This record gives sequence, C-alpha cells and structure tokens, in this order.
Amino acid sequence: MRIHPRYIQRGAVAILGSATLLTILILIFIIFFVLEKGLPVISLHFLTDNPEDMGKAGGIFPTLIGTILLPLLALIIASPLGIFTSVYLSEFTKENNVTKIIRFGTDCLAGIPSIIFGLFGYIFFVVTLGFGWSILSGGLTLAVMVLPTIIRTSEEAIRAVPKSYREVSFSLGASRWQTVKKVILPNALPGIVTGVMLSIGRSIGETAAVIFTAGSSLRIPTSVFDSTRTMAVHFYILAREGISAENAYGTAATLIIAVLLVNLSAYWLMNRFIAKRN
Repeated sequence: MRIHPRYIQRGAVAILGSATLLTILILIFIIFFVLEKGLPVISLHFLTDNPEDMGKAGGIFPTLIGTILLPLLALIIASPLGIFTSVYLSEFTKENNVTKIIRFGTDCLAGIPSIIFGLFGYIFFVVTLGFGWSILSGGLTLAVMVLPTIIRTSEEAIRAVPKSYREVSFSLGASRWQTVKKVILPNALPGIVTGVMLSIGRSIGETAAVIFTAGSSLRIPTSVFDSTRTMAVHFYILAREGISAENAYGTAATLIIAVLLVNLSAYWLMNRFIAKRN
C-alpha cells in the first residue's frame, strides 16, 4: 500500500522535531543540574579568594585568572594566523591539489582529540623548547588546537560573500587586496567573529591539553612563564581526587556561566553587526 506523501512528511517532521526536543532537554537537564548544585556555592568570596587546603576551602580566583589568560593568549596567536590563511585560500589561490590538501589537513586537525594536542604541546613546547609548564606553553597549545576551527569558519564566511561584490569592486579599479580589505572582510566579519568566539568557548572548557602544558599551580601567575590552573582543570582535580564536591560544583557552575556568556556574546555581536550594516 502506497503511503501518501503528506503523511510521510508529517512523520519526518515529527521525528526531526522529537530529536531536536530531546537534544534541548538533555542540554537543559545538564545545565540545570550543575547550576542547582553549584550556584549556592558561588559568592563574592568564592570568586575573589585564593584556594586553601588544595582547593578544599577558599575560592577560585587564581583559576579565574588562568582561565582568562590562556584563551586570550591562544586568541592573540591563532586569530591572525587563521584569518590570514583563510583569506589566502579563498582569495589569492586557485582550487588545486595543494589547497585540497591544506583543507583536508585542517579538517583532520579539527577532529584530533584534545589529549593528543596536549601530548604534542608537552613534548614540543614544554620539553623541547624548554618553556616548561607555563601559560606560554598552554596558550601555544590551545592556539594550535583552535586554529583549524578559525580557518574553516573564516573561510566559509569569506566564501559566503556574494561574487558580485568582488566583480563590482574590480570593475571600479580596486586591486585584489583592496577588495579583500574594503569589501570581503567587512561583509564576512560576523561569521569570522562567531568562529573566533566559539573557539574561545572551546578553549575555556579545555582540560586535557591544558593540564599537560600549563600545569596546575594554584598561585596567581606573574608572567607567561608561570604555571597556572584553569577552572576546567581545577574542577577535574577536585572531582577526581574527591577533595571537595561542593567546590567542584561551584567551579563547574562558574565555568558553564562563562561559556554561556561567551557564546551569547558571539551571537549578540554578530546580530548587532548585521543590523548595523543593514
């Protein structure tokens, strides 16, 4: 018996809607579970005091500093490299085997587990270059880790700019670089900023790559060669060692709030830029 296409469409919509609803419910459950356990712990003293007794008491202020410094250093290093690479691949080269190999390589790097990046960072930055467990080693490792994401998102944003914009710019006598600087990048900026902000969100929540390279010191760092501990690493150590479940949940709740703020900021900036251009 032949089923009417209308019923097939309704069934497909129901399946897709159920999958979407289930995904949202799982996300909401995880967020609310952690926030329910962690929000009562968060206070001004918790955020501004230093840890005591290996994190069993006190606050998480040094981990907040480490969580800010590591992604910031990674962003400073990876963003120019990623954006310039995407511009070169999109606007200054023709599609050939070399560009295909580069894109295949970036896709492979984006799928590598973070612990592999941590092992690479430990061997190369910590041991070979002699940076030791430090903010510099951790920041460089995170930069390598998020670089493929920035390249691919920036390239897709640049390729999404209509071809007619380029043709009009060239017809007015603009060079290729002037076209990129005055036409392509301004129109691709929302997508580029979104990719960069999402990379920051991934860096903030990273554990394996950081613990191998930045160490886990609870002291407030004074230079890029000092070891530091991020909130993700702090939560992992507190939970794994059974030091303090209460402080672990408080740290996890703070981390979730930070990641949500970064993602919301990315969408806010993108929407504001689009509205301003329109």
